[in-house]
Amino acid sequence: MDISEVAKRAGVPASTLRFYEQKGLIASMGRSGLRRLFDPAVLQRLALIALGRAAGFSLDEIASMFVADGTPNIDRQRLTAKADELDASIRKLTALRNGLRHAARCPAPSHLECPSFQRLLAEASSGRKGVRSRKAPAVKARMESRPREHGTPR
Repeated sequence: MDISEVAKRAGVPASTLRFYEQKGLIASMGRSGLRRLFDPAVLQRLALIALGRAAGFSLDEIASMFVADGTPNIDRQRLTAKADELDASIRKLTALRNGLRHAARCPAPSHLECPSFQRLLAEASSGRKGVRSRKAPAVKARMESRPREHGTPR
């Protein structure tokens, strides 16, 4: 396949393919005139690269997951560590989302009078990466007074 067909089928610009080739992530089989030619198997490799990027791996980390002949040799511990990082990011983003939703519906006359919003501001300005998930005392009391469904965490 020539570079334009690979770009079209993989959904990436040809410039990305040239960059990946320069970084050693993919390799062309040669040229037809000025166009690079690729083995059709490059599409699977590009899918692995896209998955790695979506998971937050750097291109260098992805490159290290391939052996010299181009076959994947993915470290399962590295995958577990990345999954743990994603879990932490999800928790932080969930707390941030919950804080914003609370602020959007908070009955306080001003957001600046809301303890939950104040806590959100303090955590955002403290330079910490992420916001802790802490419920306002009133919200926590309401949740604790509700009947709990089986298996539903608080």
